[in-house]
Amino acid sequence: MCNYLKYPPAPVALALAALAACSPVDDPSLYPAYDAASAAPPPAKPAVAYQETRHLLWGDLHIHTSYSTDAYVLGVRTTPEDAYVFARGGTIEHGAGYAIRIDRPLDFAAVTEHAEYMGAARVDEELDMPLQRRSLRQRLLEDSPLSLTYAFGRTVGSVKGLERYAHAAGVREIGLNAWQLMVDTAEAHYQPGVFTTFVGYEWTSMPDGQNLHRNVIYRDTHVPEYPFTSLDSENPEDLWDALDEQRGRGMTMLAIPHNGNVSNGLMYDRVMTDGSPFTAAYARQRMRNEPLSEIMQIKGTSETHPLLSPRDEFADFEIMSSQLSASGAFSEPRGSYARDALRAGIEYAHAEGFNPYRFGVIGSSDSHNASSSVQESNHHGKLPLMDGSAGLRLGESIFLPGSMRRSARWGSAGLAAVWAQENTRESIYDALARKETFATSGPRISLRFFGGFDYQPQMLQRTDLLQVAYDLGVPMGGELAPAAPGEGESGDAPTFLLWSAKDPEGANLDRLQVIKGWVDARGQSHEQVYDVAWSDGRSLSADGRLGPVGNTVNVAAASYDNSIGAGQLSAYWQDPDFDPGQEAFYYARAIEIPTPRWSTYDAARLGVEAPQPASIQERAISSAIWYPAP
Repeated sequence: MCNYLKYPPAPVALALAALAACSPVDDPSLYPAYDAASAAPPPAKPAVAYQETRHLLWGDLHIHTSYSTDAYVLGVRTTPEDAYVFARGGTIEHGAGYAIRIDRPLDFAAVTEHAEYMGAARVDEELDMPLQRRSLRQRLLEDSPLSLTYAFGRTVGSVKGLERYAHAAGVREIGLNAWQLMVDTAEAHYQPGVFTTFVGYEWTSMPDGQNLHRNVIYRDTHVPEYPFTSLDSENPEDLWDALDEQRGRGMTMLAIPHNGNVSNGLMYDRVMTDGSPFTAAYARQRMRNEPLSEIMQIKGTSETHPLLSPRDEFADFEIMSSQLSASGAFSEPRGSYARDALRAGIEYAHAEGFNPYRFGVIGSSDSHNASSSVQESNHHGKLPLMDGSAGLRLGESIFLPGSMRRSARWGSAGLAAVWAQENTRESIYDALARKETFATSGPRISLRFFGGFDYQPQMLQRTDLLQVAYDLGVPMGGELAPAAPGEGESGDAPTFLLWSAKDPEGANLDRLQVIKGWVDARGQSHEQVYDVAWSDGRSLSADGRLGPVGNTVNVAAASYDNSIGAGQLSAYWQDPDFDPGQEAFYYARAIEIPTPRWSTYDAARLGVEAPQPASIQERAISSAIWYPAP
């Protein structure tokens, strides 16, 4: 019976609404319940042998557990041990009490807890929040939406009180012990050749709700006694100074910015933090410390924005337009997205001779459930009390206005893909550092991208294609060495070899694209999207546009079929608009055919109408190849 409202006599519709407010939601996503006795362990996996032309390895470098304060408060009870068990293919318990398991094991992973107050909430005897008194599973199975709304409000309203940790006795020691646990657990799960772990953490700078977060990843277990945190400084340049100091003591690491999309223009700003102009020293320090950016994860994508790329028909993909502050203010797109930053970088290269934004890209999850929730069909959210069930995600189990249900606008997650010679810390880290990486929105789409001046179309049919591609050019993340006029086998314009294969267990491919950015004589950057390979016998229109591939999604059934699209696409492409005097960058993008979004799968489970968009086109995005004008 509902204990929060007494309803006066009402028409039938109002009475039914009252009953719904007082009754728990029947939610199939809460099953099967987790049972430790029957939980499947990680499956055996063969070792990967050394291969000079690189293996494609899949990973997640952005995972949180209950040692992150926000995760614990919102219902997570899993540990770093659980995170690595999940990444290796084992079954673990979700914060809502059901069993979760990844569809295919990952090759590498890093637990990256928030460094601020690491582990403190887990041992806080004064913490008094709803999910400590009764588990989230109990509440979801037994409580009404109104009761869950009250619990949510009580939890969120209490979070500010956790600032007391800044001055609480013993918090430093708790953090030191938690950090050592991160190191020890990563080391315990490292199996060279089979599964690679990295020691890492998240530097959680968020001035005025503007996201400047970075994940710091170490090459090995030679790490500081405790991480440099945003409590030490919220200034990224101070973080880089700290990492440079550690580097001077023999440590090797890199920092990976994420969620530029909600930084309000600060992540890839055109000035230093104090407002002064960029310098060559700033550019060198930034690129020394941040060779990558994470552009796909649960809190949306950071490739580009429709306001920045109005002619890119695929720019409007999992866009988060509000900051993370309580106000949810609009996040300024300029300075918040990777393509815009790459364009700014070549403008600086043209005008100043240095480039502060020559970075590669990866995806990851940012899951706080000790998991990588990348499957649209098996999505289990980021933070249990916010989005740990289909009912919570779609607003059926909780009464919150749309502005407060940010999780409804979140994506499923992303993955990091690297081309590495072997599955070891050294090889994967080196691939990250040289930017031979790409990002996906979750599917395991394979993507290769090479650039040079000596490629020919027939090379795509060669059995030694990979060796030739490496010998005569550079892979994603590389830099083209300009050929002298008339010396290149293909002429003066660069040529590119690219190919992509669908996720073996996923959707077909719609098209393969090259995105180019360049700077004109006035120092102004431009961009162009080229369709270079596509499925289903379509033709380019007179203005160079390619029509849609079609859409097989059955929204009511949350299904699709592979009757359209292609399993593989490849292309030899030469820049038709090349000017050797212009700075430029190029990157590849593979687009899937339309498939159901996670919210469509949830709607089918609950028997409610699917929110829009009901279908999405998932993708893979490569790191760029740069052309520096002579």
